[in-house]
Amino acid sequence: MAAKRCLVLFDLGGVLFGSGAQGFLRSFQSRGISGDFFLKAISQGGVNAPFSRAMVGQIGLTQLISELEEDFKKMATTSETPLPETFSMGQIFQELFAQEVFSIPFLKAALTLKNNGFKIAVLTNNWLDDSPNRLHTGLVLCLLRRYFDQVIESCRVGLQKPDPKIYEYTLKELKAKPEEIIFLDDIGANLVPAKQMGMATILVQSEEAALKELQDLTGVQLLNQEEILPLPCEPENVAHGYVTIKPHTQLHFVEMGSGPVICLCHGFPESWLSWRFQIPALVDAGFRVIALEMKGYGDSTAPPDIKEYSQEEICKDLVTFLDKMGISQATFVGHDWAGATIWSMALFYPERVKAVASLNTPYKPANPKEDIMKRIKANPIFDYQLYFQEPGVAEAELEKDLSRFLKAMVRSAKKEDWIKGASIDFTNVRKRGGLLVGVPEDPPPSSLLPEPVLQYFVQQFRKSGLRGPINWYRNMEANWRWLGSAYDRKIRVPVLMVTAGKDLVLRPEMSKGMEEKIPDLTRGHIEDCGHFTQMERPAALNKILIDWLEKIYKNTSLQTVAKL
Repeated sequence: MAAKRCLVLFDLGGVLFGSGAQGFLRSFQSRGISGDFFLKAISQGGVNAPFSRAMVGQIGLTQLISELEEDFKKMATTSETPLPETFSMGQIFQELFAQEVFSIPFLKAALTLKNNGFKIAVLTNNWLDDSPNRLHTGLVLCLLRRYFDQVIESCRVGLQKPDPKIYEYTLKELKAKPEEIIFLDDIGANLVPAKQMGMATILVQSEEAALKELQDLTGVQLLNQEEILPLPCEPENVAHGYVTIKPHTQLHFVEMGSGPVICLCHGFPESWLSWRFQIPALVDAGFRVIALEMKGYGDSTAPPDIKEYSQEEICKDLVTFLDKMGISQATFVGHDWAGATIWSMALFYPERVKAVASLNTPYKPANPKEDIMKRIKANPIFDYQLYFQEPGVAEAELEKDLSRFLKAMVRSAKKEDWIKGASIDFTNVRKRGGLLVGVPEDPPPSSLLPEPVLQYFVQQFRKSGLRGPINWYRNMEANWRWLGSAYDRKIRVPVLMVTAGKDLVLRPEMSKGMEEKIPDLTRGHIEDCGHFTQMERPAALNKILIDWLEKIYKNTSLQTVAKL
């Protein structure tokens, strides 16, 4: 029985990134030098030619450029082929570096294949970049290694395509049989040994034709995709840290990337892992991303005292966190309860805030003359918050079966998730006698919580229970008094408000009038989206976030990739 094709191997230059050999040919032709001259010049000398020596790591890019220029000038003299007086290999390489960008269609195809269970890897002939432009190469390789299961570079292994030994090495590294692999390359000679071994091969001459062939071989829709799911980060693939913010209290966080700091703050009942789709995208856009596990959750400390979870205390904790991390200013992105927190940070600690973005949670000034509990009691959809007020009651119900609670609570607005009885009804909770009354003992799976993610959430909530997370709801009056002291203030930092059309609790219309108190307000809206925006519509949210951040930071890193 033939092995199933389950691994797609991509060439780098000429397929995933840049223009490969064709780019060099075009650069020479634009200078009036024939392509034949270029091909002959780089191939003469065989394995001792500069290109070959660079591809197996014997020399670096700086030496390659120098030796190539010398060889071209020698060959021009012997063949009586004149070179322009201004001919410079260094200039040609600089032009190519400036023009090289990721092939978005191929990158999208690779991510789609991975989302559909395929392994994806890179097999490339390339050099060690010791040139002044090496940071760019470093960014590319860092990105590839984050998204692809393996990146095999000729210069690291001392072998180059089309030597059959590099394909044998690749099979061993990937633990794969040739019949399981589809290999794409823009140079036909590189495909010959792979095909002879039994790999399916695709010669890339045009993106559309190659993607159609890849689509036919894999059975996965790769052309005309509307929106693809970004690749998430996994708990084991990010750096974890802890900061003691006061005696016996610490905050757990994960961190990735470099650049301006973006602090991601989750809501109820979530985890730092709720941001799994945003972390890599923001890193690729050029930011240092810190995803906090908020106080009361998972590996962060969960003190029992209700007052520890007031917005005033939470904000003090965040300022202490910034102090101890040596961060003078950050952009805060908050969802649900943390959406309320970012408004408080912007009001009370604006000097520590570059900008704030809230998902779903609108800003409403706290009028000290109003009774917040009366407002909550007047809205039936907030009855669950009243149910949460008596310490121990909701904890006892929900901690009995954390998997049941999370599957019922964390659901999308999609038809397959919105099954009658499978989701929680937030009205009449006290009258029903509990939040989960009427919910099946084993609710259908939630598309937002694939089994590994669900188990991680369950594991984190088992560590500290639900008292801490629910205590956030038990400070309504204290929060209102504190925020009421800032009733006359305006929020002067840049703000992004993202609303979701299908959020039943934090409805978009609740954000009307925010412009009055927030002069620098940008709005984003995702219509077909429920409450858990960052998990339900991650690609749409990533684009909104990064477009906004680009304007604030005028960031020019690998943005087109980040917005996939």
